[in-house]
Amino acid sequence: MLVLIGYVVVLGSVFGGYALMGGHFGALYQPLELLMIGGAAFGAFLAGNNRKTILATVKELLRVLRSSRHNKALYMDLLALLFLLLAKGRKDGMLALESEIENPANSALFQQYPRIQDEPGVVDFLCDYLRVIISGNANPFEVEALMDHEIETYRHEASVPAQALARVGDALPALGIVAAVLGVVNALASADQPPSVMGQMIAHAMVGTFLGVLLAYGFITPLSSLIEQKLAESAKMYEAIKVTLLASLNGYAPQLAVEFGRKVLYSTERPSFGELDAHVREVKAR
Repeated sequence: MLVLIGYVVVLGSVFGGYALMGGHFGALYQPLELLMIGGAAFGAFLAGNNRKTILATVKELLRVLRSSRHNKALYMDLLALLFLLLAKGRKDGMLALESEIENPANSALFQQYPRIQDEPGVVDFLCDYLRVIISGNANPFEVEALMDHEIETYRHEASVPAQALARVGDALPALGIVAAVLGVVNALASADQPPSVMGQMIAHAMVGTFLGVLLAYGFITPLSSLIEQKLAESAKMYEAIKVTLLASLNGYAPQLAVEFGRKVLYSTERPSFGELDAHVREVKAR
């Protein structure tokens, strides 16, 4: 929703200011300029990316209008699930977790947290490293290095749509200049026209530069930035799992291990020590 509000502010500020200075909106209505710029940008996007990147970008664009699902409640659910799993492993032995992680969709523990189950990548990451720990003889340093590599791979893969959009945003001002130059060429080819007609044709040509810059910095670049921010929020779930499991692997009790996971969260979504402690006590009581 904030995306749409931002776009309204951009359009209102630009065109509102233009109207206040006495500008005529008819001069800005140049569908052919928009066709040249938009078509060239779309064609460059198709030419510069493979099928996987194009599909991933479309998927992210469909998600971008939704509010962020990575909030305090989701992180609290994650930490509570981690506590339950580690507490069960500490009480009944880590082998007791095999029944939970082999089929998380049917696990009584995972079913308590449907929001976590809606994050299949997070569930797979958690279950994979619990399997490594259950197998025994897991070296904490080697496990940490492997987790770092996987999180880095996730970041790289998830950042591809943002990078693709950023490149389109960088190209749009230049494509606007291309459209403007073509408009000027067309105007100069009509040099036999009266000065008033020539002036109008050149003014129409300059709209191309305006559209290219506006689309780039008012629309496409903010989308790229928003996708990058959502990626950073989602990566925090992986990091919380990583430090919590490593703390448990190093011998910390489940309640202390989830405290490690709490500390890596952003301050805006991070529950306080008291909130997490109360939540864990409630989980234990259930």
